[in-house]
Amino acid sequence: MSDQIKHECGIALIRLLKPLKYYHEKYGTWMYGLNKLYLLMEKQHNRGQDGAGLVSLKIDNKPGSKYLSRSRSIQEMPIKEVFDEVHQRINLVFAENPEKINDPEWVQENVPFASELYLGHLRYGTFGNNSIENVHPVMRENNWKSRNLVMAGNFNLTNVDELFESLVNLGQHPKDYSDTVTILENVGHFIDEENQALYNLYKSRAYSKKEISPKIEENIDLQSILKESSKRWDGGYAIAGMLGHGDSFVMRDPSGIRPAFFYKDEEIVVVASERAVIQTVMNKDYENINEVKPGYALIIKKNGDISQKLIREPLERKSCSFERIYFSRGSDKDIYLERKNLGKLIVPKILELIDNDLDNTVFSYIPNTAETAFYGMIKEVENFLAIQKKDEITKNIEKLTDDVLVQILKHRPRVEKIAIKDVKMRTFITQDDGRDDMVEHVYDITYGTIKKGTDTLVIIDDSIVRGTTLKKSILKILDRLGPKRVIIVSSSPQLRYPDCYGIDMAKLGDFIAFKAAIQLLKETGKENIINEVFKKSKAQQYFPKEQIKNYVKEIYEPFTPEEISKKISQMLKDKNIKADVDIIYQDIQNLHIACPNDKGDWYFTGDYPTPGGNKVVNNSFINYIEGRTQRAY
Repeated sequence: MSDQIKHECGIALIRLLKPLKYYHEKYGTWMYGLNKLYLLMEKQHNRGQDGAGLVSLKIDNKPGSKYLSRSRSIQEMPIKEVFDEVHQRINLVFAENPEKINDPEWVQENVPFASELYLGHLRYGTFGNNSIENVHPVMRENNWKSRNLVMAGNFNLTNVDELFESLVNLGQHPKDYSDTVTILENVGHFIDEENQALYNLYKSRAYSKKEISPKIEENIDLQSILKESSKRWDGGYAIAGMLGHGDSFVMRDPSGIRPAFFYKDEEIVVVASERAVIQTVMNKDYENINEVKPGYALIIKKNGDISQKLIREPLERKSCSFERIYFSRGSDKDIYLERKNLGKLIVPKILELIDNDLDNTVFSYIPNTAETAFYGMIKEVENFLAIQKKDEITKNIEKLTDDVLVQILKHRPRVEKIAIKDVKMRTFITQDDGRDDMVEHVYDITYGTIKKGTDTLVIIDDSIVRGTTLKKSILKILDRLGPKRVIIVSSSPQLRYPDCYGIDMAKLGDFIAFKAAIQLLKETGKENIINEVFKKSKAQQYFPKEQIKNYVKEIYEPFTPEEISKKISQMLKDKNIKADVDIIYQDIQNLHIACPNDKGDWYFTGDYPTPGGNKVVNNSFINYIEGRTQRAY
């Protein structure tokens, strides 16, 4: 994605099912779990660079000893900072007790971060500023272990206002207005209620207070707590948590919008946001990694019992297709094949646009995340060429010489490494003109790769959101090569609507497709549609979210996707660019062919999986018309 956007967070949970002594004897270190957590987080660093954090929890340690340890960072390299701090705190203990370093039983009792349960998180902030207080895991602390709650997640809720108000009506005074704090206090409230109900039950049975605590820990019903907590949640979420006594969970929204996968055996339970990460870290086959089912929670009891429990009735599966197109690591088997398919399926559009002239066309990709789609595109171009070769050989079979045959068989797509982004340049100049000049140099180009004034450059990108980098940098540097024509290919469809389930794309005015549609309405004398959509949107602004409709769809209805793409091409071509410029996008139908199991496409179609999505797009449009740049939810 040439336009940088902030997006998905990453979660990682480790539950060791044996004592630390077991791992020390088998794997040579009692830090087995901590090491695996580090790998899970490092392999998911693509999911968040605003911050990182982890919490460890010791199970069944003695009263008076610390059982929760946490480290968080918002430094430039947050994962490194977190684990450096962890090891510093561990080493401080061994500096005074060097003889205990190979005594895992002593270590478990006395060393911070030596435990059986870990929860890690990587943050891309979409709500609130980037302060340490906003970095997960977050904690709700209490002197009773079973009332302690630690949580981390990959989520956004569209109805924080409703949930916040419900907490206030319960008599609470939340310390912050954010989805993180709201969810933490929401779940915490029902944990308190469950604890109180169990306390009353065992007290009525004449148990002493000291006897009641372990009974509560043994019988606390996480499924019931999560059911009650999440009744009114509207959004996409994969949320992991643990209670102070040792129960833990990972729950997923009923539409499966946000991803979560797990592996378990007799030694360990591992949870992460991406399947390939678990495969790599645990060295396990694809078939051994399971998905946390939409609407369910993976619950790991203190005693090691593991189950998936229904929390909310699953809805139509709408898992985020942007995970497949861009966000998740391409090393996942399915994602790799899907991205190749996205490149393959757009080839007919490319061939039509270049009139099948492959002799004068050079193919490449920007940025590196588009490389897999590029492979799929080139493979399909080669398939097209193979048919051409067969036809040419068949047609000239009587007069073929060896030299002619070799020339036919040598015909290949022209592939070059055109642009390279190997250094993140800092555009530190504050004046606009100076900044734009700096932005132009974000990419280097490979000179001498095309025939000036003759060749067409076809560059595939995984998505085009704002078009800012294209206009200010990429198209300008490509034009220096002297192509006759530049075709920018998006392997995903036009991004037309805000996302509100985890990706930082909440402002309609940021989207080049939306701006192109607005411009077309004005140019074709249909500006009244803008006013009508505003009136309809304004009229329903304060309706319950379940009653709000997405009238913004009407902005796009008068035009075909091709007409909007043409307008985008015109808007992104700087007046100084000499080459002709065309921008083409993937079709929605092809997206679903390529990604058959992940059909969350609301940012392309406006078909939101929850009522809160319509509320967000409605507010976003009102903000656009009224000139406000604030978040739409």
